[in-house]
Amino acid sequence: MGAPGGMRHAPASAAVPSSVPVSVPHLVLDVHDDGTLTATLDTRPVDPPDGVSAWRRAMFAQIIDHATGDRTIAVRVTVHESDGTTFTDILPAAKRPAPEPVAEEKSEPRRAVKRQRGADPISVDGGDGFIAGEDVAVALIAAHTDATPDGRARALLDPAVVAAARAGEVVLVGRVSGTIAVRSLS
Repeated sequence: MGAPGGMRHAPASAAVPSSVPVSVPHLVLDVHDDGTLTATLDTRPVDPPDGVSAWRRAMFAQIIDHATGDRTIAVRVTVHESDGTTFTDILPAAKRPAPEPVAEEKSEPRRAVKRQRGADPISVDGGDGFIAGEDVAVALIAAHTDATPDGRARALLDPAVVAAARAGEVVLVGRVSGTIAVRSLS
């Protein structure tokens, strides 16, 4: 007999495997009074890269990248500030473009094609007001960049993306500070 209401369920062997982990890793960042951070991933210490004595607040994006294999997996982040406040968020894995299918080789000889150099990137100065090291969204949203240690943001945009979007302005959004900078692309 089938399932209630006439619905049939696919057998378990026909299920499509999921790329979502069964559990989301937990990254805990403890902020100390001197601005350094202690990072643990699922209770195991996350050491800073060689040549860096300690994680610092400005390295938040680097810590996330380091702990998630350049954002290939989702992670739950809990930040314990030195004043006792706590913030928690889930950061999804970065979306990666699907690889292009490999075309079959044709037996015909190929003609030499002269490649043209792409246009130079379009520089956007987002000004100041960003928190040092914070993730700054660049809207279309075509890219992300990190604010400099002095809180400035700058984005390099692919001219082909700007042309395809027919964009005349770009918006930079500080994900932590809430700073918004709107700049003309002309």
